[in-house]
Amino acid sequence: MSTRSISLPRLDVPMRILGSIFVIAAYFIVLHVNVYLGVTMNLIGDTMSLPYFIRTKSYDVVGMLGFLMVIGLSKLVSTL
Repeated sequence: MSTRSISLPRLDVPMRILGSIFVIAAYFIVLHVNVYLGVTMNLIGDTMSLPYFIRTKSYDVVGMLGFLMVIGLSKLVSTL
């Protein structure tokens, strides 16, 4: 039996989906609840999505997420 025929589930796909849900929820929380909590959730969601985009070689999205994460980190530091 060849190991190539065994298909292991990729963990990065559900992480990307959950990360997208976090980003959408974080947007609502930033606008209506708490900036600190919303930015934290946004950073977690972006971090969860990164492995998928690195694996699929979507380096433009990786660069954009990195840029947005730096902006989020600066807002997180300024709200402390």
